[in-house]
Amino acid sequence: MKKLALLFLVFQLVSCSENNTKSAAVQIAEANATNNKNTQEMNFYDFKVTAIDGSSFDFSVLKGKRVLIVNTASACGYTPQYKQLQELYTTYGGEKFTIIGFPANNFGGQEPGSDQEIATFCEKNYGVTFPMMSKISVKGNDEHELYKWLTQKERNGVSDANVRWNFHKFLIDENGHWIKELSSSVSPLDDVVTSFAQGN
Repeated sequence: MKKLALLFLVFQLVSCSENNTKSAAVQIAEANATNNKNTQEMNFYDFKVTAIDGSSFDFSVLKGKRVLIVNTASACGYTPQYKQLQELYTTYGGEKFTIIGFPANNFGGQEPGSDQEIATFCEKNYGVTFPMMSKISVKGNDEHELYKWLTQKERNGVSDANVRWNFHKFLIDENGHWIKELSSSVSPLDDVVTSFAQGN
């Protein structure tokens, strides 16, 4: 009788241990699923970045505006697009449209300077007044989280994209929805861009 009682006790302990293990495994799986879901469903307005002057820039201030995001460089064949970007911003920038520039040194080492050097270059050579952010990486192992959102369909909910060079452009509507990507060769004054900036 004692042996039977002892076997029953051992069985109960094993069962409890298995249930606890399963419960922990289920909890881990659920936590991972939640984390993945949160990452994938991250909204455009959830991002916070550092501006080129070192201040914090919260994307929530962009609500209601159409946005053109562009990765820039100071020593690229496309660098003169700064002039066109500024013209676009001067003409249409304001409450309904803005441009956000992200200096990046991912392509050809064409943006080696510090934030201060980049800011000085942009102001001196092109009179840039649209918001410029601190230098980031837009590709590779150290890719910024914003660019992961911009280039991965599972995050932005619309499309995958491949940033191939400097001055690649992304259009985001006034509700924070990914609309379109445009290659480096597309002028900031192309009809598709000016039409977007005007809200058409």
